[in-house]
Amino acid sequence: MSAKTILIIDDDIDLVEILRMTLESEGYRVVDAQSGERGLAVAKAESPDLILLDVMMSQVDEGFQTAYALRQEKGTVETPIVMLTAVTDRTGFEFDPSRDKDFLPVDEFLEKPVSPRHLVDVVRKHLPTTI
Repeated sequence: MSAKTILIIDDDIDLVEILRMTLESEGYRVVDAQSGERGLAVAKAESPDLILLDVMMSQVDEGFQTAYALRQEKGTVETPIVMLTAVTDRTGFEFDPSRDKDFLPVDEFLEKPVSPRHLVDVVRKHLPTTI
């Protein structure tokens, strides 16, 4: 069985590399993009099994716009999206996937910084099959 592919869309390359090391050590294949636009292209080309998506990149709402676009694409309409965010820390606004699903079509929110163990637990929750 081939490794599940995780797409990381985040403009913080240092964070991307930390996430990559964590996930690859667990047997996942990781691809990345540093912008929403590039992330959409990589998602189309790679058909990832899960997407980790930053909220604030070159534009403050770039992650939101990217999530909407991913949900419009045939190949990613059902792909789990886990949003990585520091929005709560910076603004005090808290997301709740059960409450905010209509507003923002993602499966889960993770506050930055996220511990490697918690990240792996969340990924396994959304990709429960063995790799």
